[in-house]
Amino acid sequence: MQTKGKILIIDDEQIIHEVLGDLLTSEGYDVEKSLTGEEALERHASQSFDLVLLDLLMPGMDGIEVLKNMRKVSPQVVVVIITAYASVESAISAMKSGAFDYVQKPFKHDELLLTVKRALEHKRLQEENLRLKDELKRKFSFENIIGKSKVMQDVFEVIKAAAPTRSTILLEGESGTGKELVSRAIHQNSDRAAFPFVVVNSGSLPPDLLESHLFGHVKGAFTGAVNHKKGLFEAADRGTIFFDEISSLNPETQAKLLRVMQDKEFMRLGGTKTIKVDARVIAATNSNLEELIRQKRFRQDLFYRLNVIKIVLPPLREKKEDIPLLVRHFLDLYGKQKGNERSH
Repeated sequence: MQTKGKILIIDDEQIIHEVLGDLLTSEGYDVEKSLTGEEALERHASQSFDLVLLDLLMPGMDGIEVLKNMRKVSPQVVVVIITAYASVESAISAMKSGAFDYVQKPFKHDELLLTVKRALEHKRLQEENLRLKDELKRKFSFENIIGKSKVMQDVFEVIKAAAPTRSTILLEGESGTGKELVSRAIHQNSDRAAFPFVVVNSGSLPPDLLESHLFGHVKGAFTGAVNHKKGLFEAADRGTIFFDEISSLNPETQAKLLRVMQDKEFMRLGGTKTIKVDARVIAATNSNLEELIRQKRFRQDLFYRLNVIKIVLPPLREKKEDIPLLVRHFLDLYGKQKGNERSH
């Protein structure tokens, strides 16, 4: 027979155990009992309770300390304080520490049962809220990319289909549309997830320095090259290398990138040894690469190598129905950050 809920009674008085145990059992609740806070914490750590009835003043570990320790293990635990020493101060202290409510000894049976019923309803609503939030997160997000709009759901489907493949991927979209987030989602959902994800900020370095970053160099390759240095391609071996704003690569670097993608090998600057590499390339651009090809500013053969799978990320103005979800996401995110700051 299914019970109405599982309740843990924590009180140092045996008579309270007997009275509460008989009352709650007769109402269809499953009851367990602890005489000390230490014993209660052991029980709470090893099994799940729908509700905890907790005496405020006990020898050894008092009720407030037990409550705080329980919430460290299970932040959603629902606790009702029972005390013979109820006062405004003790009640406020208990509520600030996370108690749902309190009742005073000697308690009336009807009053206690009503409080228990309210607490368990709160627990049910709490669990339902968490379930709905989790369902919304699974349905409308993918690796921290938020969206319920048709265009974003289509993007999620392409990511799911593309991630397990070995294909090169081209991400197109305006600045701020989440191209790096999408590239990380692809990496995390691929068989390369256990290996590095390396970001190349293509437009932030001058061409010669960018090539040194990409392919590494040997000692003496140029002024200041006092040691051998691995490049980003070596760092990304067996993982993923993400080129942000690939359109900013100069023609010479484009040609070298094309050769690496074709041959899966390269040489460090100033070196003679061929280095084999297996890195999946994901490239992003906020420019129209086909227009740049017509302007002779981007290699057509490199474009074809990159454009095996293309994912177009829409700007926010094309998915306005996602705005409430995004607002909620950032409010929750910054709320957690502020809470962490206060806790430190």
